[in-house]
Amino acid sequence: MAQVSGTTDTFDSAILKESLDSVIWDLFPMDTYFISNADKVNVGNTQHQWVFDSLAAAAANKQLEGDDVTYTTLATAVRVSNYTQISSKTILLSDTYTDGVKTVGQNPMGRAIMKAMKELKRDMEFTCLGKQGSSAGATATARATGGVEAWIWGQGAAIAGNTVLPSANTTGTTPSYATAAVAGVTDGTTGITVTLADITSALELAWTDGGEPEILLCSSVQKGDIDAMTSLATRNVDVGRTDPLPISNTANVIVTSFGTCKVILSRYVHRTTTLALDMSQWAVGRLRPIKVKDMAKTGDAEKKLLVGEYCVIARNPNSSAKLTAFAST
Repeated sequence: MAQVSGTTDTFDSAILKESLDSVIWDLFPMDTYFISNADKVNVGNTQHQWVFDSLAAAAANKQLEGDDVTYTTLATAVRVSNYTQISSKTILLSDTYTDGVKTVGQNPMGRAIMKAMKELKRDMEFTCLGKQGSSAGATATARATGGVEAWIWGQGAAIAGNTVLPSANTTGTTPSYATAAVAGVTDGTTGITVTLADITSALELAWTDGGEPEILLCSSVQKGDIDAMTSLATRNVDVGRTDPLPISNTANVIVTSFGTCKVILSRYVHRTTTLALDMSQWAVGRLRPIKVKDMAKTGDAEKKLLVGEYCVIARNPNSSAKLTAFAST
């Protein structure tokens, strides 16, 4: 069959209206577990300080009858601090864009603020969980808040911590705290697969210090290692009478002698890291909660600034532990 000569079809027309969906289909992953579940506390300065303490190791304690005792100096508590970090997002839209043309979805400024707020929250989660060390900053240098990974130190660090390098790894150190700042963590290049024995060792370190980690927060890479652990082959799942029986190839709860932990995926934990967290011992300090500010109008456009100032508070970092699958240097 052939088209009749002289037929006008859609290929010849200039008056067709566009077909455009009235909804913008967003893909906004917002699983910010740490800042959503950590305590929120108000801080009063750019340097926030706190004190944590621990008991001396238990030992055989026997004394002579009638002995004139010898007094020993008690171990002092540890006083540490973190600095607040300013995070922001800016919005600049022309008045033609906001007030003139028709757009898909809600008003452009409202959508821009919503999107910037979500991005800012993700930036905060990335920072709080990260390897970044702390810094007081200077006139031309931004302050930095030390992340969770930086606060969980190595067992041989100046202030001993609970970092576990997997059993196959025989090298590496993890920085500690000194001169009012926590040092950042730098990864090496040797990749190691985490084992159940490594997870158990990390939880044991935290348990020995008095911590009770209930969360294993890990990257997709580390979650893959956990799912592949052969020692987790037997899994019992409670289901209702009418529920379909699930077939699971994942480990979402790990039970050890030192505690039961939920395994939670995070898009913001470093790909080589698993954090075993006692969330009661972590908080986010807020010097300035996030606000949307109207900026001075200097042209035919509208300006907004989203800004907040915050810090990580490791109330007692030895309550938690960390596994790193790369040798740290």
